[in-house]
Amino acid sequence: MRSSLLILLFPLFFFPQKTIRLDSLQLIDTAELLGDDYGNIYLYKKKDLSLAKYDTTGKQLGKVMMTFPYKTQSVTNPLNIVMFSENAQEIKFLDQNLNEIQKINLNNNFGFIKAVYSEDLQFAWLVDDSNKTLVQYNFRSNSVINSFPFNINLQSLLDFLVYNNKIYILRENTFEVYNTKASLLYSANVTNPRKLRRANDDILIFEAQSIKKFDGRSLSEIFQNQNAKIVDKNNSGFLALIKDKLYLYKNN
Repeated sequence: MRSSLLILLFPLFFFPQKTIRLDSLQLIDTAELLGDDYGNIYLYKKKDLSLAKYDTTGKQLGKVMMTFPYKTQSVTNPLNIVMFSENAQEIKFLDQNLNEIQKINLNNNFGFIKAVYSEDLQFAWLVDDSNKTLVQYNFRSNSVINSFPFNINLQSLLDFLVYNNKIYILRENTFEVYNTKASLLYSANVTNPRKLRRANDDILIFEAQSIKKFDGRSLSEIFQNQNAKIVDKNNSGFLALIKDKLYLYKNN
C-alpha cells in the first residue's frame, strides 16, 4: 500500500470573491450545497428532506420534497440529476426542473445496497453490503454487467466512485483507493469529509471547509476557507456557505 502524502499549497488561496444573492432564509438549515456549471445553486435540507434549485439572482427554479433521505451524487449534468436513498433502496433521476423522470427500486434484484455511483445514463456501480460484492448494473436493461467480491468494512462509508478499475472510498476519517480485488492501494486521513467527485482524471474530496485533489499519487489542497460551513465547486470557481451568505470564489 502506498503511504499517504498531503501537499499543502503556500501561500494560501486568493480568489476574487462574489456574493450570490440568495436570501438568508433560503440558506437556513442547509445540509448540502451543490453548484452546476450554469451558475445554478442546489440546496438540500435534512429538516424537511427537500432539494431546491435557484439561479444566481435567488429565483427558485424548482423544488422537490422527499419522504426518505436522499444523497445527490452531483449536478454535473443538470438535465439528469442522480439521487440515491439507502433507506428506500432506490435510485431517482430528476430533470432540470427537479421533476422525477425515472425511479429504480433495487430491492427486487439485490441485497442491501450501501451506496450507488452512476457513471452515465446507462450504468451504475452498486456496493452490495449483504453479499459483499461490487456490482456494475445496467439499469436500462435491468442486467448485471460485472460483479466482484468486495469484502471490506463498509460501516463508516460516506461516499464512493469507480474510475479506471479503481474504487475510491470516502469514510468518516479516511480516503481510500482499492482495486477490483479489494486490495488497498492508498489511504490518507481527511477531516470532516462529505463527498467525492471526479474531475477528468482527478478525484476531488470535499471536506467541510476545504477541497482536496487526488491525482493518482498524492493529495493536494486546492481550496480552503476556515469560516465556511459547506464548500463546493463548479467551472466558475469555488462556492462557500459562510454564516447566512453564499460566496463564489472565481478561478484566477
